[in-house]
Formats: sequence, structure tokens, C-alpha cells
Amino acid sequence: MARILLIEDDRELGKLLLGILERAGHEVRLAENGVRGLVALRENPPDLVVLDLGLPDLTGDEILGRIRASQDLPILVLTATRDLERKVHLLREGADDYLEKPFHPEELLARIEALLRRHAAGKQLAVGALVLDLEAGRARLGEAEVALSPRELAIAALLARRPGRVYSKEEILNAVWEEAAPRSNALEVHLAKLRAKLGEIGAGGYLRTVRGRGYALLEPRE
Repeated sequence: MARILLIEDDRELGKLLLGILERAGHEVRLAENGVRGLVALRENPPDLVVLDLGLPDLTGDEILGRIRASQDLPILVLTATRDLERKVHLLREGADDYLEKPFHPEELLARIEALLRRHAAGKQLAVGALVLDLEAGRARLGEAEVALSPRELAIAALLARRPGRVYSKEEILNAVWEEAAPRSNALEVHLAKLRAKLGEIGAGGYLRTVRGRGYALLEPRE
């Protein structure tokens, strides 16, 4: 079926969910906190992540941002909150769906199947006429295309998932660099290379620097 990464710190609930998913035919890896989950994500990228928000080390927003920057895969959030604003915030920050606790195992499996179907339908991000092919590692504008490095693609994908949203330097570093913080100008170097490559295909104007705030990806105005 699918390879699933389950990030859950509650041992009893983790074992229960592990059993449910394995009996449904999925290959499951259980991580007991956010840091271990991100390590597992790098070592053996899954097809889908089931993420419990109540983790002891990293916030849900932090984990969603880091997953979204490095992997294009569906994320199902498990949450105990009934706060509509919080749920909307999670969806805007990168969650594909959420499931309120307590839930029925059949609903969990049905939502996972639906997410896997939707994800299989497309692996591209588009901002106006600019298309990022996440599988091929390329950016395309019309018939022109250019290859991007994994880091350049991760930065572009982060910005493209929320066009027009301004990301600060710290937000991009936290999302894209999962290892130790890079040297002070590493982000600027990668952004300059990304801007130059987009310029090669006539899409240099899509990447915007917002003075004093950060960076965004949006369609140029006529």
C-alpha cells in the first residue's frame, strides 16, 4: 500500500495507530518526537505523514514548515483542538487534512486513502505561468525550463505553496536547513542563484525581495 511516517509521542496511542495502519497493509515507521520524525523523513522518505501536534520538542508549525520545505507529500494532522481558527491555520501552514481526537479507525484509513489519491494526481506547483516540477527538480515557464539544485527547489517550493506570502530569512532557514545553521550569507547565495536561473527562462521577476521583511514568490504584474 503506502509507506507512512507516524510522528506520535504517546506510546499507547502510537502502538494502537501502528497496528491499525499495518493491518491495513501499510508499511509504518513510528517516531516518538519531532526531531526523530524529521530524521526519519530524511533517511527514508515516506508516501505520507501522520502528525500528532502534541509533541514535547517541536511545535506543529515548526514540523509542518520543515516537512513542506523538504518533501512534497501529504500530511494528516491529528489534533485534540476544536478551535476553527487553529484548524484553518494548520491547513494554511501546510497540513493537507486534519482529524479530531477521538476518531474511528475507519475514518483515519479513509482520510489516508483520499490523501494518497489526491497526491498521486499531481506533483507540480504553479504560480501564474511558472511551474515547479518537484519530481524532475525543474522550473518551467512555457517551453523554457531550467534545472534547480535540491536546495534551490526547496526554497522555491516553500515560497510557491503560499504565493505572495512573505517569508523572513529565519523562516526559510528553519524550514529548508534541517542541519546546523549555515554560514551567514548561505541563504542569500542560494536565492541569488535561484533568481538567476529563473531569469534564464524569463521568470526572474517572480522571486521578490521585500525590503526589511523577507522574500516571496508571486506572479509579476503586467
